[in-house]
Amino acid sequence: MEKISGAEALMRSLEHEGVDVLFGYPGGAIMPTFDALYDHKKTLHHILVRHEQAAAHAAQGYARVSGKVGVAIVTSGPGAMNTITGVADAMMDSTPLVVICGQVGASMLGTDAFQEVDVVGVTQPISKWNYQIRRAEDIAWAVARAFYIAKSGRPGPVVLDFTKNAQTALIEYQPQTVDFIRSYKPVPQCPAQIIESAAQLINESVKPFMLVGQGVELAGANQELLELIEKAQIPFGSTMLGLSAAPSDHPLNMGMLGMHGSLSANVMTNQCDLLIAVGMRFDDRVTGNIKTYAKQAKVIHFEIDPSEIDKNVKTTVAVLGDCKQTLAEVLKLVDPTRHDAWVAGFKPYAEKETVKVINPALHPSDGPLLMGEVVRKVSEAANNEAILVTDVGQNQLFGCRYFKFTKSRSVVTSGGCGTMGFGLPAAIGSTFGAPDRTTCLFVGDGGLQMTIQELGTIMEQQCPVKIILLNNNYLGNVRQWQYMFFNKRYSFTPMLNPDYELICQGYGIACKTVTDRNDLDSAIREMLDHDGPYFLQVAVKEEDNVLPMTPPGANVDEMLLEIK
Repeated sequence: MEKISGAEALMRSLEHEGVDVLFGYPGGAIMPTFDALYDHKKTLHHILVRHEQAAAHAAQGYARVSGKVGVAIVTSGPGAMNTITGVADAMMDSTPLVVICGQVGASMLGTDAFQEVDVVGVTQPISKWNYQIRRAEDIAWAVARAFYIAKSGRPGPVVLDFTKNAQTALIEYQPQTVDFIRSYKPVPQCPAQIIESAAQLINESVKPFMLVGQGVELAGANQELLELIEKAQIPFGSTMLGLSAAPSDHPLNMGMLGMHGSLSANVMTNQCDLLIAVGMRFDDRVTGNIKTYAKQAKVIHFEIDPSEIDKNVKTTVAVLGDCKQTLAEVLKLVDPTRHDAWVAGFKPYAEKETVKVINPALHPSDGPLLMGEVVRKVSEAANNEAILVTDVGQNQLFGCRYFKFTKSRSVVTSGGCGTMGFGLPAAIGSTFGAPDRTTCLFVGDGGLQMTIQELGTIMEQQCPVKIILLNNNYLGNVRQWQYMFFNKRYSFTPMLNPDYELICQGYGIACKTVTDRNDLDSAIREMLDHDGPYFLQVAVKEEDNVLPMTPPGANVDEMLLEIK
């Protein structure tokens, strides 16, 4: 057989796994791999980011919208360390990544060589699996195993630490495929009696309520979910990452759960007699005070990861397995049911929220532009079919509250980690993961400046990202908490911002600033019609607050509709 370098073996292994796009940044310890990549430009489209953190976040955005494994390639030491935030973020949000880091030669390990860092030790707690490739002979096996682990079961990030000697050594290459690991069972099997018990609880329930998480999207169980909801007339709410698992306008959709979710969804959580959680982990931002959360209800938890069962909320019936399969099995045993009175009980709370919060946020009579109205106008102008990408902060919360969804895999945001700076690179990845769709990024002036250098990546690749900067000259979410809980002491949250139009001009990106409500609709239309990237800066009310809000430590149904 032909002998090839380890770096070339990596390229062929990536092609064998179906990789077509990867994000990265070259450096000394990974240089042999980038040299091999030079000959694979037609099959492996490499996106040169401007910072390694962006490589990980862009790979996340790509993975979230495409359903494929995102890939990042960086060098050793600081290059690898710069991806750590993205690895942790992907672990929290169950995003399949393979991050390949260069490393010093095996003979130099442990000597504190130039740009040597113990990547395996550092990433072990924040990755699904990691492995140090010290021999070229192990490359095909390690890559096949990495992709299998990253995408199977509950997805997550895998880190491969690739020593320089393994990149340069010559080997006879044979591609490998991994679809079984003896010690790893990605999908638990659910006994028939558990399915029967779950169906029985649903059939006996008078006031069922379903919590829809991102696990539905990851499993591709959207249709099974809707069929169960409609057959048993179960009202539902969604986690932030699960918002596009079902259409926003579905009559049984009661909105987003959690701290800044819908009033009706949160209040009725503590009034239902059966809580059905699907592919979600009972995050503290969803439950509020865990001691009082849904204590009146029996709980069914559809989950692929056994470690999530009873971790936060005690489960009556745990339905372990792939929810695409388990929902379908339960559906067969569920009786067609009507819960008209129960469903109608959500309406007064929804109407109250509409009057006190939603209408003022979306239809202000005068004054500065508001974040909610900007988000809704962009969503509607894109026919509610666009992908929503957000950074973290008020832009994220207003975005998730007021953007509307008609298609699955349409929410890309940093949920568990809440990583500022996530938005811009994740939006870049989204445009490569779903090139036939419109990607709309909502970002604040704080988060934007954490990864603003990625405008260079957008310039070079001409990624057609529609960037909407909601500029309030504050770290808005921190300011809101300071307003509510720290006696309005705005400690280091006001921001002096640069001239973003000049910055965009330097990067050759079309840009417009809107300060007047009368100009907003035409500016949005111009942005969406523009062929290529577009930066729309909207000057919004400086002290706009996200409502409703469950104060930290409060019961989930103790939501504030106004701040005095």
